[in-house]
Amino acid sequence: MQPVPSLKISISGVRGIVGEALTPLLLVRFAEAFAAFCNRGPVLLGRDTRRSGEMAEQAVLAGLLTGGCRVWQAGVVPTPTVQYNVPRRGCAGGIIVTASHNPEEWNALKLVAADGRFLSPLQAEELLDIYHQEQPPRPPGISRAVSPVSDVLDQHLAGVLAQVDVELIRQRRFKVAVDAVNGAGSVLTPRFLEALGVDAVLLHTTPGAGFPHTPEPLPEHLGELCAVVRQAGCDLGFAQDPDADRLALVDETGCCLGGEYTLALAVKHALARRGGGVVVVNLSTSRAIDDVARFTGAEVHRSPIGEINVILEMQRRGAVIGGEGNGGVIDPSLHYARDSFIGMALILEHLARHGGTVSDALAGVGRYAMVRRRLPRPPLREVGRMRSTLERHFASQPGARLDTRDGVRIDLPQGWVHLRASNTEPILRLVAEAAAEEVADDLVAQVAAVLQLG
Repeated sequence: MQPVPSLKISISGVRGIVGEALTPLLLVRFAEAFAAFCNRGPVLLGRDTRRSGEMAEQAVLAGLLTGGCRVWQAGVVPTPTVQYNVPRRGCAGGIIVTASHNPEEWNALKLVAADGRFLSPLQAEELLDIYHQEQPPRPPGISRAVSPVSDVLDQHLAGVLAQVDVELIRQRRFKVAVDAVNGAGSVLTPRFLEALGVDAVLLHTTPGAGFPHTPEPLPEHLGELCAVVRQAGCDLGFAQDPDADRLALVDETGCCLGGEYTLALAVKHALARRGGGVVVVNLSTSRAIDDVARFTGAEVHRSPIGEINVILEMQRRGAVIGGEGNGGVIDPSLHYARDSFIGMALILEHLARHGGTVSDALAGVGRYAMVRRRLPRPPLREVGRMRSTLERHFASQPGARLDTRDGVRIDLPQGWVHLRASNTEPILRLVAEAAAEEVADDLVAQVAAVLQLG
């Protein structure tokens, strides 16, 4: 079987534009390979709400059945709901049909191992070996075992609520605005907030109604949510991405703080209630985490980008909390997965326990400016040359520290800059952070000049 050059295959799964790189035949074949990877054990299948979801789900279902799997079909559910339930149902794996934060024309498969984590690099390599075989292993017959499941949302909700003091949160009587972008979060978020006694102002919680704006929960896409927080007098606001593993935070003034400060506040609460511990985040996560860690003397360790990379480092370090600056909070006391629901629960519990506003809770945490650029991805050889050029240029600068585990990140006294190949799109990502936006802009400009980028 020949690889598809334009398809994006990485530790984050398999994704592409529907009808171009991502076709029904390809989805069937990947699902059939996953069935072989799972030794034809039971698989939990879910999806988000994008228009191509039902078509893609049927293609995946065909591949799993051809591969001999029993399929538990969950329908539209958040990604962390599938991850939470896979080990609890005794499944051999799980598939979520979702392109996460990507635009509507994209779709993808997120692949879950039996323990509820995304596939490790070694597991992903094993799966690809099966996929690229001309004739992947097939059972003598085709499975007909497809069973709808209706309790996975209940199980996930109960698991999240068990991690926090629900009565304490209910007593605070929060008013919260939430934008679920008509995604998979729409099927659970209203119930979740009701269980916590929250007066919820709900935006875009109609599954299948289409994304009302660019679905990645970045400040530039959340103007409506910010306005609602101000106009309705909310205590805070939250925004989810289409599969509800990312979470952006809006403070009481209607200022969008984004995913970086979602993670910072969740980490602050987790460290406070445990009296410290180890935190793991990825290489492109804000220095705000370091500020939070200093409150309790916690250690911060960084991993390459990708949820599974963060999780593997968390397990290696015995971390009490971790995640990614895109708003992906990972609390191992619940499960090893980015989960917007545990993110909301931890933040609400923190505010209920300590009082005050979001701004009060983040007092002493630096407000950093982050600048991002998307660059066309050159051939692999050129990416290596770019990395070497940056290493040579910055290695001699005073106070510079370089990390080359995932592209190259350069830490400098005034800020940091990170250049790496994306796991989810065929691009390079260039990210810089500093206390002032002009300093971050200057770091990006330095890299562009050194690499002679337009």
